[in-house]
Amino acid sequence: MRFHLLRYVVLIPIAALGIATASAAKVAPSPHAVPQRDPLPGDASRGADIYEAKCGACHSLDSNRIGPKHRGVFGRRSATAPGFHYTAALKKLNVVWNRQTLDRWLQNPTAMAPGTAMGYRLTVPQQRADVIAYLKQQSPQR
Repeated sequence: MRFHLLRYVVLIPIAALGIATASAAKVAPSPHAVPQRDPLPGDASRGADIYEAKCGACHSLDSNRIGPKHRGVFGRRSATAPGFHYTAALKKLNVVWNRQTLDRWLQNPTAMAPGTAMGYRLTVPQQRADVIAYLKQQSPQR
């Protein structure tokens, strides 16, 4: 009898620990998850300078280059810039570019669309917000 009682005294706390650990594991965020939040307010004039310095090697507002043209990108569906040949990953993405989707994209494009050709990341939140404000300014109101 003593052995059976001891077994329950030891096993119940261990089982409870296992349940607590399993529950915590389900709640823990994925290391690849991008937090869903509103981007910071941006400054379009700073964004123009950042765009030129960090995006201009591959992108232009009015011409497709290594990457697609960006005039009108804000409010446009992904993979729809005329005349640009997109990867399958971007064709599959199927989002409308807005503050939230552009922020996620610029933060980590390969996490948002695995297989994309764009590997460059804009990791500073304020720089992303400024570039997004600039791109919004360069897009017609929708």
